[in-house]
Amino acid sequence: MNFFTLFDLPETLDVDKAKLSATYQVLQQLTHPDKFSTGSDQEKRIALQKNSQVNDGYSVLKAPLARAQHLLSLRGVDIKDEQHTMQDTTFLMQQMEWREELEDAQNDEDALWQFHIDVTKTIQSEYSQLTDLFDAHADINILANAVRKLTFMYKFQEQVQQHLDKFED
Repeated sequence: MNFFTLFDLPETLDVDKAKLSATYQVLQQLTHPDKFSTGSDQEKRIALQKNSQVNDGYSVLKAPLARAQHLLSLRGVDIKDEQHTMQDTTFLMQQMEWREELEDAQNDEDALWQFHIDVTKTIQSEYSQLTDLFDAHADINILANAVRKLTFMYKFQEQVQQHLDKFED
């Protein structure tokens, strides 16, 4: 299902978040299962399915990485659950350096916060470049590799956050 069509949004990486939210509210009201409580079993089932699609679409479109993955899937490339090995040696070296840096910083809260900030800035930069690639209708393989890199970065950011969370316990 094309969630951009469902929410009447253009297929771009940057979405109008206000319109997304407003459309979500309208679609929620239109498809909420309680509106169909007196309907037939089939009407109830259809309402539940449509409401689920609205919720899924909203979740995908509001999250930058999920939105990028959805855009790729609309172009015929589904990388969401793949285990693809990156061939970009520069990026592989950066991954190794980040892992070493995380290992060194794991017991230093200040260093972890700085590392988290640095990773977040890198994600923002990569996301901006990915937006440009989508807007320029870049080759699908280039887009897929850029989304794969971003996927790794988001997962890595979660790992850094898990180390930070240990200091809050």
